[in-house]
Order: sequence, then C-alpha cells, then structure tokens
Amino acid sequence: MKKIILTALIAFGYSNLHAQEEPKSPLKFSGYVETYYSYDFGKPENHTQPSFFYNFNKSNEVNINLGLAKVNYTKENVRGNFALMAGTYAEYNMSAEQGLLKNIYEANVGVKISQKHNLWIDAGIMPSHIGFESAIGKDCQTLTRSILAENSPYYETGVKIGYTSDSGEWYLAGMYLNGWQRIEKVEGNQTPAFGTQVTYKPSDRIALNWSTYVGNEQPDIDKKWRYFNNFYGQFKVAEKVNLTTGFDIGSQQSAKGSNKYDVWFSPVLILQYKPTDKIQLVARGEYYSDEKGVIIATETPNGFKTYGFSANFDYLVTDNVMFRIEARNLSSKDEIFTNKNNLPTDTNTFVTTSLAISF
Repeated sequence: MKKIILTALIAFGYSNLHAQEEPKSPLKFSGYVETYYSYDFGKPENHTQPSFFYNFNKSNEVNINLGLAKVNYTKENVRGNFALMAGTYAEYNMSAEQGLLKNIYEANVGVKISQKHNLWIDAGIMPSHIGFESAIGKDCQTLTRSILAENSPYYETGVKIGYTSDSGEWYLAGMYLNGWQRIEKVEGNQTPAFGTQVTYKPSDRIALNWSTYVGNEQPDIDKKWRYFNNFYGQFKVAEKVNLTTGFDIGSQQSAKGSNKYDVWFSPVLILQYKPTDKIQLVARGEYYSDEKGVIIATETPNGFKTYGFSANFDYLVTDNVMFRIEARNLSSKDEIFTNKNNLPTDTNTFVTTSLAISF
C-alpha cells in the first residue's frame, strides 16, 4: 500500500512539474476602450473643442475617445507590436495621414543586437519618445491631456536604438525619424529628423527624463530647422502622493536660412493624491506660450498665451474599469475662444467624464 501511495505521489509531482514547464505563449492580446462626455459651457455649434485639443475634443455629445485592439509578440531576442484603433482621437490626431494609416496606433518590430547587454533596434510606427502622457487614459494621471502633450508628438515613425542598463536605472535611445508626429513624410521634404532620449530612475520613487527632437517640417524649398527639448520628473513624494513636473521648450527658424528663431515653451505641474485604493484626486496647473504661432496659430496680437487649471476625481470600479470626472478652465491673453453667444472670449471652461475598460 505504501509503495502504491509513493508511486502515485511521484507521478503527481512529475505531472505538475511538466505542467509548470509548459512554454509560455509569445503572443499577448489586449484591448482598451474609453468613452466620454464633455460639456463645454461655451456650447460650440460644431460640438468641437478648440483645435489644439485632439483627445476628448467632442463637446456636448457622448463619444469614444479611443478603442484599441493590440497584439504583442515577445521572445528572447525578438519583439513586435501591432495595434489598430478607432475613436475621435484617431479621427483628429491622425488627420494628416492617408487612408488606413489613420487607424494604426502602433506597428513595429524589434531585434536584440547584443547577447551581453539589453540593446535593441526597433523600427516602424512607435509611441513617441517625448513626454509622460499618451492617448491611453488609464496610463495618465489626468482625464484630459495637458496642452504640451496635445501639441507634441504622440507617435513617431522610424528606427530606434535603445539601451537599458543592467541595473535598470538608465535608458538611452537615439532615433532616425520621418518627422514630427508623421507616418508619411511631408511632400517635397527629403530632410532627415532625429531624436534622443535619456531616462534616469535612481529608485522606484523617482524618474527623470530628457528627450530631444531635431528636424524640418516644411518642404525643403522652405526648410526651417526645428529644435525641441522635453524635460519631466515623476516623484513619489509620500505613500499616497505623486508629483509630476514637466517643461517643454522648442525653437524654429523664422525663415529659411534665418538666424532668428521663434520660440515656444510650456511648464506643467500635476499633483495626485490617493486617499484609498479606489479613489484618486488630481490637480493640474499649466501654461503654454507660442507667441509666433509655430505650433498653435491664433492670428491674434499676442499669439497663444494660455494658463490652464484642472481638478480630477477618479474612481476605480474594478482593477480594469475606471470612472473619471474633470473640471478644467483655460484663460488666454487674447480672445481666442468663443462663448455661448458665439462671441470672442478669453476663457474656456468645460467638464469631462469618462468610463474606460482595459482587458
């Protein structure tokens, strides 16, 4: 009897060992859907927020900001991502792209080129190396995106070489790109564009980042060099408190061959407090200055000079479902907005709610 029991236990252990050793599939499927409703007190007749917003920009109507389906392939020395999307983010942010390219969120392949170091080359359509915000709301501290995020690249197309140190503290990358948030290059533009990124994480409480971009966004006959720097820091200042600070500054030649440059810049501060596991409270302050209209053209005397403040309440319904509501106010030096009587005004106030699920 003891021999039978012992044999059974050995067989059970052997079968469990083999069950644990079953290879993990290199394919992973995921999805994300975020619906929203935004009420603009200016009641725009075309139901659209100011043109410098690309996320949650439909006003006084229920809509989908982003619906995303993604497949990821990962093996020891090879990786790839392919994701398709729909929603108002895709409609407005990808408006410069052609045909089916408008619905590609990500399409890239990567190869590890070193056996001893974490060194990769990735090519294709990739998330931007600039900034701490993306179109995927669950990954951002606020419901709507900051003005600096909305007006710098969300995606890029090109080739990237990236290195992560063995300790995980450092990430270094260099890119050859098609342009400033472009899949297809500008017609008549043969100028290469470049980017760099340096990220330092000395602990799990601090992350510091510096990203750059250099390129020309016009046909070569009207070439104007653009130089851009993005800085941000993310800090866990207490067990329930997170702080994000960011600063963008860019310059572009005023005319081809000119020694004069038009400059724009934007600081932002985001404070997040988590009183419970299910509730998050967030406050944001920001300023964006683009006097010459390089990124945001207004055709007004002082250009785009706008302060913004917002307050956020998030409720985690389950681990993968989030409800959010945000109140936001923008104040500009010039009358670049319209009120409910369709008259020019220097302020814009709106409230946005969203419900998102990831799977």
